[in-house]
Amino acid sequence: MKQVHVDVAVIGGGPAGLAASLAARKEGAERVLIIERNTELGGILQQCIHHGFGLHRFKDELTGPEYAQRFIDFVKETDIEVLLETMVLEVTPERKIYAVNSESGMLEIHAKSIVLAMGCRERTRGALRIPGGRPAGVFSAGTAQRYVNIDGYVPGKKAVILGSGDIGLIMARRFTLEGAKVEAVVEVLPYAAGLTRNVVQCLEDYDIPLHLQSTVIEIHGNKRIEAVTIAKVDEKWNPIPGTEQKIECDTLLLSVGLVPENELSSQAGVAIDPITNGPIVDDSMMTNLPGIFACGNVLHVHDLVDNVSKESERAGMYAGRYALGQSGEKSRKIKVVAGENIRYVVPHEVSADEPVEFFMRVQRPQDSVALDVGGLRQIRKTSVRPSEMLDVKLTPEQLQSFEGDTLVIQIVEK
Repeated sequence: MKQVHVDVAVIGGGPAGLAASLAARKEGAERVLIIERNTELGGILQQCIHHGFGLHRFKDELTGPEYAQRFIDFVKETDIEVLLETMVLEVTPERKIYAVNSESGMLEIHAKSIVLAMGCRERTRGALRIPGGRPAGVFSAGTAQRYVNIDGYVPGKKAVILGSGDIGLIMARRFTLEGAKVEAVVEVLPYAAGLTRNVVQCLEDYDIPLHLQSTVIEIHGNKRIEAVTIAKVDEKWNPIPGTEQKIECDTLLLSVGLVPENELSSQAGVAIDPITNGPIVDDSMMTNLPGIFACGNVLHVHDLVDNVSKESERAGMYAGRYALGQSGEKSRKIKVVAGENIRYVVPHEVSADEPVEFFMRVQRPQDSVALDVGGLRQIRKTSVRPSEMLDVKLTPEQLQSFEGDTLVIQIVEK
């Protein structure tokens, strides 16, 4: 078995892995390695050909491949090593990585620190338990996006989209532009799950109907899907009898949420937050296993890639410091708790030594409120939505003035 020794190993070559590796190298880690299972770097961005990326980061409106290419070019300007078409099989608490590829066979990679940046995957039909047969024509929205944008195939002519996540909304527009007809977007919640800008630009601008508090209760068809039956739902998401509506279609796209890809993390013994389905981390983005860091969509699902890059640079910076033996003891530990109308907060624990940026999502929409950070800071918000991530920064001085050991972040009415 071939053995490789590196300072920092980054698992995943998407936007998170690229940003983390650059930050680790900038911090002084000499040997930085990116391990990517695909044939190219860039991750999911390569199939996201729509615009809207990089507005915060580069002050420019880029497509996904353009955003990815900027970071790929940055990596090429350094001596960061890249292993493509390499599958990681196991990560151990001792920071050994077992991986395999067709060129070198089995690899044993010894790393002084590891950054987990594996991204996330789509929730499947199996997780939804929709009644009906198993005809052709049922796709996750991301799979359909790859067929259209990478392979050049439009998988259907008449589509229904279940779920109003951002990928589903973008695919509603993409199908329409390719000449297909989107009959409806069906969402079980009383509000759209995607960004407001995507609801406007992808549905309203193309007169695509959005059915809220509704779901697909049956799939019709034998060899190919022929129709779906949708129905209104009550507060417990149970279908309401008498509200059924049959919609003819040859394609059903599922845009029903993303799940962080944490099989490797769990196998290694990384503690997982049951709300985010991602690792529990401190303000250096380190997990409960020393020297193993996490960032990007493997940590929690983001809505903006600009935030992924920012968070991943923090993880890469601290991974670089850890590899160089520069991670000192923290003066104190403050636990961070999600309070009123906050679903989760990342990071889960902070010290008072460094500035920190919190990322969080609310549980339900609210208007005319304020985000309260443990009484240390209040930020007025015209409205908050679960689809739009909130972030807030605290300085070391603010954290040092905090006297308790549990910091509650909550939404308060104004």
